[in-house]
Amino acid sequence: MTDDRPAAPRPLLAAALLAALESLALLVSAVLELVNVSGVRITMGLTTALFFLVYGAALGLCAWGLTRLALWSRAPVVLAQLIQLGVAWSFRGGETTAVSVVLAVVAVAVLVGIFHPASTAALVDDPTGLTRQPEQPD
Repeated sequence: MTDDRPAAPRPLLAAALLAALESLALLVSAVLELVNVSGVRITMGLTTALFFLVYGAALGLCAWGLTRLALWSRAPVVLAQLIQLGVAWSFRGGETTAVSVVLAVVAVAVLVGIFHPASTAALVDDPTGLTRQPEQPD
């Protein structure tokens, strides 16, 4: 069986790769949170680990969807990057400035890759043909 889908453009693949790395970081954070759960903070530790696990798995699924040109995957990844920009803003200043910069740069890079014209064109799906440009006469 052959796959008739066109290949994802490089900017979209770069965005998907960065989102997959974010997913991996969230999954690692979930494991680290579980390892550090203590009796004093068991509820907080378990719910935080569960949140990171679900968020990381969902972001990974969406990153995979971007590589498959799945329209449903773009909006959740964009939302995740906007949230990440807010988190980066909260880490600015003091000893966490480097973390803030890394989070912001990655989020902006993912957004640039997703909204690149080639990525947008690849993710357009209009079976009705209503958004196609009329052919220009020679």
